[in-house]
Amino acid sequence: MQLISLITDYGLDDHYGAELKAALYKNCEQVRILDVCHTLKVYDIFLAAYYLKNLIPSLPAESINIVAVNNYYEKNPKFLVFKKEDQYFIGPDNGIFSMVMEEIEDPYVIDPARCAGKQVYQIYAHAAACIHHGLPFDEFAFPVREYNARLSFRPVVTSQQIKATIIHVDHYENVITNLTRELFEKSRNGRSFSIYYKPNDPIEMLSKHYGEVGAGEVLAWFNAADHLEIAINMGKASSTLHLFANETIQIDFH
Repeated sequence: MQLISLITDYGLDDHYGAELKAALYKNCEQVRILDVCHTLKVYDIFLAAYYLKNLIPSLPAESINIVAVNNYYEKNPKFLVFKKEDQYFIGPDNGIFSMVMEEIEDPYVIDPARCAGKQVYQIYAHAAACIHHGLPFDEFAFPVREYNARLSFRPVVTSQQIKATIIHVDHYENVITNLTRELFEKSRNGRSFSIYYKPNDPIEMLSKHYGEVGAGEVLAWFNAADHLEIAINMGKASSTLHLFANETIQIDFH
């Protein structure tokens, strides 16, 4: 049974998410729907990209992944559909996918003229149904050479420093940045480092998990998604350290 994952900013108090799911069930005979998140801060494609990046490694082959966040990003929005390795992706051409994967091979734009309805949820459901029933992209979309790409999701890097941005505060109030382990190690090049977060003493070591420090102590580590995270063992880093989304974390090398 094919899996369809949903990441949206539709919320839970309105009918928008239900409309999308109903349309999917109406047009797809045998599918399971995975509600990843519907309560994203509206238009927050950066957090949506982080969720999608985390999700992809756990998905079964041939999953269809719909990202419905900031759909009306311009006067004449376009909606991408493409396949990357063994996964299908559907969502707005607003740059979100470029923050998850370096390159999209053979992207297509869904043709609204070939969809029964013109609402975004109907366009997404139509594309998902076509994929589910084994139709080639050419049946409901047309190929494009270019798509929107965004670079602002990445940290600012110099020879001596990295400035990372807090992109998410999770349920436990752990503070997650846009700095990946790969970029950190490449920039570090074996040097020692100091992680500065507001007027607090810097962190000068990386932990492997929360329990490596005592209860109530601050730590930094690369989480399961390989993003730099600042946390407090058995505590709430965001409210305790006054660290919130879109603020900057500075790493100096020496």
